[in-house]
Amino acid sequence: MRFNPINAIEEKKERILKTYEELHQLAEPSWKEEKTSAYIQKMLTQAGLDVKTYDGHFGFIAEIPGESGKVIALRADLDALMQEVDGVVRANHSCGHDAHSTMVLFTALTLADFKPSHTMRFIFQPAEEKAGGALQMMKDGALEDVKFLGGIHLRPAFEIPFGQAAPVITHGSTASLKGLITGSAAHASRPENGNNPIDAAALLIEEIKTIKLSESESYSIKITELHSGEATNLIPEKARFTFDLRSASNATMTKLIERAQNICKKIATTTGTDIETAIEEHSPAAVESETAIDAAKTAIVTILGEKNFIPVCNSPGAEDFHFYTWKNPDIAGTMIGLGCDLKPGLHHPKMKFSKEALIYGTKILTQMLLEADTKQW
Repeated sequence: MRFNPINAIEEKKERILKTYEELHQLAEPSWKEEKTSAYIQKMLTQAGLDVKTYDGHFGFIAEIPGESGKVIALRADLDALMQEVDGVVRANHSCGHDAHSTMVLFTALTLADFKPSHTMRFIFQPAEEKAGGALQMMKDGALEDVKFLGGIHLRPAFEIPFGQAAPVITHGSTASLKGLITGSAAHASRPENGNNPIDAAALLIEEIKTIKLSESESYSIKITELHSGEATNLIPEKARFTFDLRSASNATMTKLIERAQNICKKIATTTGTDIETAIEEHSPAAVESETAIDAAKTAIVTILGEKNFIPVCNSPGAEDFHFYTWKNPDIAGTMIGLGCDLKPGLHHPKMKFSKEALIYGTKILTQMLLEADTKQW
């Protein structure tokens, strides 16, 4: 009898749900995904896949060898968020990474005995929430020979309804502009003897609001953190700030960062303070590939039917998945948006979704990888 991977996934339903629950309970923060990584590696190794680990972090890859040295790949993220849940700060899977790992894992397990034309690689990366995991995996060579790269992300109910999916998520670019303003401390009764960094911060906030780019460009920049002072009668020496930057395109983000940093230099000169800045937590906007999107579309329509196909998922959020295709424009990549009745929203400490989506999400990923295996990359 000819092997039918989609039927095999249906037969694995209870195992898939059990695995998800166990990964959900492990919940480890960025760069500390030791138990999560070991759990997944054990299942892959037992199924006969080749697993390769890296020094310094818990990311790894697993492979099913193909006839060709060219690689088609899927990526999953391992880490959980650190957030307050019921009054306690802890690691919590409120972004769906446990679901993503489960679906990619069972795609690999389902295809473990399959003889593909291309080598199939499964990338399990750390630290997506810190926007550093993808960059580290690239540095370690996880993308070597990769021609196609697929990913998946649970979507809130208000973006994609339950039982439906989109072949691409058009995440925008995000970044944090973090800075330290250094002035001069003084007693509050003698302000002329000091240089108040809070005054400089106030001018900086107002000046940032004057940034105007082209009307055709979608972007935002706003203050999200400002910390200074410990005493009511003392002008502090330092003030720390963070601006949140968002844009629809990578080109616009480059302009926005440059304009904001120039304003910081201007305010430093105007106020006689020193302002040190750094760009952190930067995630690029999605780089769309029609060939990858077509493979994802075919998979979605095959599994869910034409009526449950959504052409695109527009999201104001961010994903470090897009570093892979931004830094490697020759790779055809896309991230599927999976409707799963997720409420009240991603990153909410009480986030919930329908576990049935794990089953059809795994089927979609498996079908997409099989579709990609038929193409000449």
